[in-house]
Amino acid sequence: MLLPMSSMLKSLKLLSDPTHLRILMLLGQESLSVAELQEVLGMGQSRISTQLSQLKAAGLVVDERSGKNNIYRGSATADLADVLRLAAAELPEVADDEAALRHLLRKRKDTARAYFDELAGRFGKDYVPGRSWKALAEALIKVLNYRVVADLGAGEGTLAQLLAQRAEKVIAVDISPKMVAFGQELATKNGLSNLEFRIGDIEEPPIEDGSLDLAVLSQALHHAARPQRAIDAAFRILKPGGRLIVLDLLLHSFEEARELYADRWLGFSECDLAAMLERAGFIAIETVVADRETPAPGFQTLLGIGVRPA
Repeated sequence: MLLPMSSMLKSLKLLSDPTHLRILMLLGQESLSVAELQEVLGMGQSRISTQLSQLKAAGLVVDERSGKNNIYRGSATADLADVLRLAAAELPEVADDEAALRHLLRKRKDTARAYFDELAGRFGKDYVPGRSWKALAEALIKVLNYRVVADLGAGEGTLAQLLAQRAEKVIAVDISPKMVAFGQELATKNGLSNLEFRIGDIEEPPIEDGSLDLAVLSQALHHAARPQRAIDAAFRILKPGGRLIVLDLLLHSFEEARELYADRWLGFSECDLAAMLERAGFIAIETVVADRETPAPGFQTLLGIGVRPA
């Protein structure tokens, strides 16, 4: 059934906005809340709400109440759906949106996730003598059992030294010669003969392809000129079955970080990180917001894990 000409023209006018088109492509595949659309598109709530209001007024989306949220779904007619697909083919962002949507749907299937997110949010708020994230992290590091590990963007090598307590060999890579010299001197002083520092860029790490069991990018990715290239490089140097752990900042708006900490990127959203891992070829991808700082600007720590296929 064809739309009346006036309705068709109004719909086509709305579709000239790329954001409208991206939203309709997503809602044509899955019913989503405003918060979920924020996560997939990386846009603010007010902007998305405005766009949805316009699309709803034109009859292109409908919504229904679910608990505290409105859930939106596409309602484009069959004749307009063909136009949508043709127009979307010209938007490069659509492929990234679809990858982000796949990640979002994977998260939905994890029914325990909401509980563990709440649990993680409570950790440290109630005082328990002797309990801390630092103590927990050191305890977990001591039970890791990886042969060859790389700390990419290692700085002075604090994490690398902890990893060296259990791994057979740890390679710490940093672009700063002074950091590398300091780290190597400290490793030698502490008798860590299995810890080797190398000067290099995380986008081109000086490590043989297919040689690692575990690679770690800890608060390094937001310093990379091309974060995707750094993740691609990590995939390349891992053995089949090897794992990548990424710890970085969740997407934020503290612009001063560029000057204060030489940050190139203001963190990454969960969907951004999951999409980069997927593009590199990783499987069994997981992401979670692992920590939240109370003092302003309230940085949050994003954890991502991926496995190179065997």
